[in-house]
Amino acid sequence: MKNIALIGCTGSIGTQVLQTVRRYSEKFSFSALVSGRQRGELFRLKEEFPRARVLAAPELAEGVASRISLFEDCDVALIAAGGFAGLAYTLAAIEAGKTVALANKESLVCGGKLVTEAAKRKGVEIVPVDSEHSALFQALSFRRNAPFERLVLTASGGPFLHYTKEELARVTAADALKHPTWNMGAKITVDSATLLNKGFEIIEAKWLYGADYSRIGAVVHPESIVHSLVYFADGAAIAQLGYPDMHVPIQLALTYPDRLPCAPQLRLEEIGTLRFLRLPEEKFPCFTLALSAGKAGGTCPCILNAAGEEAVGAFLKESITFAQIAETIQGALNAFAREEVESYEQLFAVDARVREKVRREIYGK
Repeated sequence: MKNIALIGCTGSIGTQVLQTVRRYSEKFSFSALVSGRQRGELFRLKEEFPRARVLAAPELAEGVASRISLFEDCDVALIAAGGFAGLAYTLAAIEAGKTVALANKESLVCGGKLVTEAAKRKGVEIVPVDSEHSALFQALSFRRNAPFERLVLTASGGPFLHYTKEELARVTAADALKHPTWNMGAKITVDSATLLNKGFEIIEAKWLYGADYSRIGAVVHPESIVHSLVYFADGAAIAQLGYPDMHVPIQLALTYPDRLPCAPQLRLEEIGTLRFLRLPEEKFPCFTLALSAGKAGGTCPCILNAAGEEAVGAFLKESITFAQIAETIQGALNAFAREEVESYEQLFAVDARVREKVRREIYGK
């Protein structure tokens, strides 16, 4: 029996983790369930999983230390909390010496240096849950240190792939939430529409696989069947294929190297054509901003993320336009100086300063 501490149990990823545990209840149980909201759902989960410690995130003090005890009784910490808040849980799980199944992009986008150094120091394994990074992990035979030449992430292109700049200027939040292939939460769906999410994933790949940015790329693959590819020295490329469904990478993060029945097998003859297109960076400046922030390093990705979270929230409230998401991020990156990353407390302070500035500029307070 493998005990799981699930952080973010009521979100899109968390609810699918719950389904995995229900599917294989003889193999998995929960030691802890944490959610940032939906207290009613937490009470229901406590009845279903009475052995689990159930907490609403606001009940915890801020910082890493207050979270370490959450992971004392687990074998795997699955971090599915959204946004910057996930970083403290990731660092706490590592300090507790637990394997981390990581579905929180921001842990590596904002705190990649802290997370990877702590994991090395504690001898902790980080297992990717994102479909793209799970695909790379599989193509590398579950060895994050395996040799390769190049990593290529695939992007669906989102709902606006074929829009002109003029058409993009008129899109609404409702338009952005109509993802063509994936069913996700609102924030990540908008990030997919701007392609900021793909920039985040390239930053993640840098930290997960120790690759220079020159060895990581992205292509548009509208069908979302090929989830990523790895190129090797002999010219071969190995890809992982499957329907656009998060159940496979979630379950695999808990069972690898074993594979258990989970999703329907791919029927290529029914799909027919798989297309691969150049990623149109000129129409999606958020992608370019993410790459620039990643390459600049230090606190720049943390600035990028904080501004992005606030800008997307404002867009969903119809307080800014789609184009202003990128403008907001650019403004924050221009306004704050790069610092070398030294601690979680430093990143927490940077995150707070950026958010305060962005909110003041958008809402006037």
